Parts: sequence; structure tokens; C-alpha cells
Amino acid sequence: MDSLKEQVIENKQNYLCPPSWNHFYKEPPVIVKGEMQYLYDDTGKKYLDFFSGVSVMNCGHCNPEIIEPAIAQMRTLQHTSIIYLTEQMGELARRLSGLLPGDICRSFFCCTGSEANETALLMARLYTGKKEFIAIKNGLHGRTHLTMSTTAIPMWRSDPYLSDAVHFAENTFIYGEDIETAAKKSLESIRKIIEMRGKDNIAALIMEPIQGNGGIITPPPHYFKALKALLEANDILLIIDEVQTGFARTGKLFAISHYEVVPDILTVAKALGNGMPISAACTNEKIAMAFNKPSASTLGGNPVCSTTALAVLDYIEKYDLCQRAETLGKQLMQGLKQLQEKYPILADVRGMGLMVGVEVRHLNGMAAPELVDDILEALKECGIILGKNGLERNVLAFQPPLVITPENVKDLLDALDSILAGIAINKAALYND
Repeated sequence: MDSLKEQVIENKQNYLCPPSWNHFYKEPPVIVKGEMQYLYDDTGKKYLDFFSGVSVMNCGHCNPEIIEPAIAQMRTLQHTSIIYLTEQMGELARRLSGLLPGDICRSFFCCTGSEANETALLMARLYTGKKEFIAIKNGLHGRTHLTMSTTAIPMWRSDPYLSDAVHFAENTFIYGEDIETAAKKSLESIRKIIEMRGKDNIAALIMEPIQGNGGIITPPPHYFKALKALLEANDILLIIDEVQTGFARTGKLFAISHYEVVPDILTVAKALGNGMPISAACTNEKIAMAFNKPSASTLGGNPVCSTTALAVLDYIEKYDLCQRAETLGKQLMQGLKQLQEKYPILADVRGMGLMVGVEVRHLNGMAAPELVDDILEALKECGIILGKNGLERNVLAFQPPLVITPENVKDLLDALDSILAGIAINKAALYND
């Protein structure tokens, strides 16, 4: 009889579309159980999860304080749609209104980050009466037509007929270049796009406060204030995509708060539902009132998902996950920088809180995605699951559940140290390429 793994892979390849065939690892585990910061495969092997299902499970897998309210709600009422009155969606919107930055006070609930970002772009067009957008190179905003058009990572731009209403500005990070210089080039490229296209044509700029899939790209402290001033001077809205960064991941509830800037529209998803499908496009009163024609996401903000999101907000506050992410993030960052001093293939360490990226390169400066894969494979054998991202897929992504412990961080660092030592010995020639 075939093993469960063989059955799962066979079903994927026989019945799913090709984009769903991909998986990490040469011998991928079949995950059958989750418990806070741990995952278990069908053989009973335990893994420390340091990727959180791509920054989703901030409050941990199968957290009783999250799932019990959701189960209770499931037994009572699951879905009606917004044409009937239910309590949970409005209560979630009220709670978010008190937590969102500045004057952002209204929410439109959807199911996915793509949907939230598509809504944000629509809001911008309706409010400004303008059509075009600026997006940032290496950004990722979704897989609908317009969000894919604002995405600048080739592997995620599969539509051959993307919108010509999107113009891409330079990133705030260029490998080998000072971050301040790169940030200035980014702002200058935005300024040039505005001059070229005309401020009367550009509705908004959309970007992530820290790029996730683009490689954990973290702009310098002054960047967003300068950006906001530039956009305001030209009557262009700022849309901040917090799909990966939101809900305590970076040490603040929203990553943009590190930069002391209030966007015009802010989108959230992923960790808001801690595994349940809920997202939102959030904005201020004026912009919200321009979004006034019939529009609905059938399942968006249904009672079960809204109840789950309310439990997430309660848990983040009760256990001060913002402070936890900041404290453990400092431990992780310090440990990774120490490893960087020992192993020169770790070309850069960057991030905020528990959203950290390590760029892996050969000493000749070439990206080393094959070494990233080797490291991920070795960590898996040690019982640790880690992510990868970046334009060249050469960035190790550290985005664990925020419920991890200092001991978990130490275990990860010790395992990584041992693995890197082995790579240094066994692939020493790569250091001299």
C-alpha cells in the first residue's frame, strides 16, 4: 500500500492545477497536527515552526484560546451574508477602529490579502477619480488582475495581459549599496514617475512597509515620512499592505507604526484570522464614503471568521505579543549577526521583530539559492521548519509564531550554526568562487 506521502503527492499531481504542485523539500513531510509553535508529521516527528505558514499563525497553531470561540460560533451560526444583521462583523470593525493608525477608522472585510488589496486600489480610484498606480520593485500584492499588476516579482506575474496602469519605482534596497543611498534612489524614481505620468493621473502608491516575499526588505527610518510628504504634495494616496507584517509580527501591531506615518488606506489579512480566511481594507472616513456603490465579499467577515479575529486581538493584547516579538526578535537578530561574523556566506541580516531575513551569497557576490535549499533541508532534518524568499530565492525567512520561547530561538541558532559549519567544510570551494 502506498504511503500517505505518496498518496498526497499523487493526488496533488493528478487532481490539482500545476501551481498547487509545488512544495519545499526533496522529501516533504506530511503535516498532520499543529500545536502552538510546533508541527507534527504523519510519522510523529515534531518540528519547531519558524515560518508560521508564511506569517499567518502569529498566535500559534490550534491555540485553544483562538479555536474554542471559533468552534462555539460554528455551532451557533456560520454564515448569512451582509444582507442580514449579525453581531460579529460590526464588533470586529469597532475593535479595529480603535487599533488602526491615526484616522483610519472604517473596514471592508474580505477573505484574502489579494482581495483586500484589490479593494484598496478600487477605493483609491473611486476617491481620487484617477486611474494609475505606483508600486515598488520586488513587491508582492496578490494574484487578482490588478494586484498581480502591482506585483513586481516575475514568478508571481503569470498573467500575460497585466494592466498598463501600474508603474514601478526602485526598491529601498540594492545589494552592495548603502541603504540610505538606495532609499534616496527609490524616492527619486517615484518623483520621476510622478513627473512623467502627471500627478493628475496617479491615484495611489501601494507598498509593503517591509517587503515579505521580496526578501524582508526594511526601509530606513526616515523613508516613509519623506515618501508621504512627496505623495501629499501631489495629491496621491498611500496604500500600505500589512498582509504579512500586521498584528505584532514586527514588534508593533502594524509595521508602518515604526515609521510614524499614517497611510490613507491599510490592508490586513493572514494573521488577522490566524489560519481562518479573513482580510480587510481599512481607511479613513473621507475615502470610505467614496466607496459607496454596492460591493460585497460573500464570505468576508462571516461570523466564524470575525469571531476568530476578535479572539486573535484579545490574545495579542492579553499576552503582549508586540513586546514578545520585539524582545525575541532582538535575541534572534543578535544571534544571526554573530553567525554572520563566522560565516561570510550570510551576506546581510535585516528585519524587525520576528520578521527577519538573511541573504545568502557566495563570496563573489552571486546569489546562492542552492545553499538556501541545503540549509532548509538540513534544518528540516533537525526538526525545524524555515522559509525562503527574495527575488532570487536566496533569503532565509525567519517568521515564527510569536508564541516561541527564548529556548526555541537558541535551539534554532545552535542548529543553524552547526549546519553552516558543515557547509563551510563540505563546500569550501564555494567560498572562493
